[in-house]
Amino acid sequence: MAYFLGIDTSTTSSKALIIDEKGKVVSVASAPHTLQTPHPLWSEQDPQEWWQAVSTSIKSALETAKIRGDQVSAIGLTGQMHGLVLMDEDGKVLRPAILWNDQRTQSQCDKIHEKIGKEAFIQITGNVALTGFTAPKILWVKENEPEVFTKAKHVLLPKDYIRYKLTGNYAMDKADGAGTVLFDLHARDWSTEVLSALEIPNAWMPRTFEGTEITGVINHEAAALTGLKEGTPVVAGGGDQAAGAVGMGAVEPGVVSLTLGTSGVVFATTPAAYIEPAGRLHAFCHAVPGMWHFMGVMLSAAGSLQWYRDTLAPKMDFDTLLKSAENIPAGSEGLVFLPYLTGERTPHPDPLARGAFIGLTLRHTQAHMTRAVLEGVSFGLKDSFTLIKNAGLGKITQVRASGGGTKSALWRQILASVLDVELVTVNSAEGSAYGAALLAGVAGGAWKDVPTACNACIKITGSTSPDPEQVEIYNKVYSIYRDLYPVLKNKFAALSEIN
Repeated sequence: MAYFLGIDTSTTSSKALIIDEKGKVVSVASAPHTLQTPHPLWSEQDPQEWWQAVSTSIKSALETAKIRGDQVSAIGLTGQMHGLVLMDEDGKVLRPAILWNDQRTQSQCDKIHEKIGKEAFIQITGNVALTGFTAPKILWVKENEPEVFTKAKHVLLPKDYIRYKLTGNYAMDKADGAGTVLFDLHARDWSTEVLSALEIPNAWMPRTFEGTEITGVINHEAAALTGLKEGTPVVAGGGDQAAGAVGMGAVEPGVVSLTLGTSGVVFATTPAAYIEPAGRLHAFCHAVPGMWHFMGVMLSAAGSLQWYRDTLAPKMDFDTLLKSAENIPAGSEGLVFLPYLTGERTPHPDPLARGAFIGLTLRHTQAHMTRAVLEGVSFGLKDSFTLIKNAGLGKITQVRASGGGTKSALWRQILASVLDVELVTVNSAEGSAYGAALLAGVAGGAWKDVPTACNACIKITGSTSPDPEQVEIYNKVYSIYRDLYPVLKNKFAALSEIN
């Protein structure tokens, strides 16, 4: 029996997951990370802490599975995207990693658009420059920490630092590479034009690989520390969203992954480098070789329901809260909720956007408000679906849903009707770590390609079809929902100036 290891270096922890050659999960182990916020808007971590957590998790996963390190045939990597790890010529980390959720770089984003031109930048990279991405972080270090910048020789992302510690090689997958916004999206590699314009040396950027390509092998030091066998192949893997889509089986056009967690993510595989003209969708390379993807992100998805319960019904459990909303008709009798509680990202990149209930009357009860929250979040996710369709993907045939919010049958039904598409759940619950392990399995010969691996290992466990009557109602309400943000945008900005 061959085994494959997936390693996920997320913001909160590092996870090691082992599957067998049939895709069955045989063990999972994790170890936590700490987060530093030394100044407002800053978010940093110590890469050495990631490595300690990974080492601990690998040893624990091997022990739990009761297998030896030499029984692991290949290793796949995934992790938090966009984080900046700067290293010197000897491989020493020069400063704490600046993470994806760090917000210090707005002026650098503006300068990127000024230097290259916003429309030109979108056409090259598939994205606008946002504070979360890697490129503006590099410019921030150049402007604010010149003594660090002058020592820098290598740029890596979080999971690729783990790759370096495992193999001694500087390498990156193309999905995560695209997420730096230093990529030529069409060419699936570094953009000489963007690097030159931003005065970032090409030599700093590692060689990039497709998700199933081997990037190196376990070295002597890593083998001694983790229990893995020296010489075990390490494949490129993918950023957490791309690997998570593999773990859900969203690897072919028409099949979309929807994650309904604190935030909401809509992930759609595309056969070519499609670009949303205004950059309102993220467009990256996929971890599936030769494929790309669109991604839309809303900041407060299930987080909106969490806030609503904690604020207005703190003594009520979620099951009881949602049960009362089952008897409320679709459309909540004219009540609409805007889920912009922490600003918004897709389709409105506006940190000043606010949440709101619109249309309250004396007739509305708590149950109406609860259902309106579920519907408002669903409308917010439909914004991403609408952009994806209009940008060239075409028909969406199936949505594969995951995340805590999809445990609610009511919410699944609302989503299916709002999106007017079949909504399914699958047997895979480990997300990106599982996807990384499948990518390793393809490299190790267990499956001929990624779609074959997904078809063999990922099974549908439930299905929810749209209700035709609800579809008709929700189409009408959604048109109203879409008109509300433009009307209120300036008022949201004005409200932000109070206090």
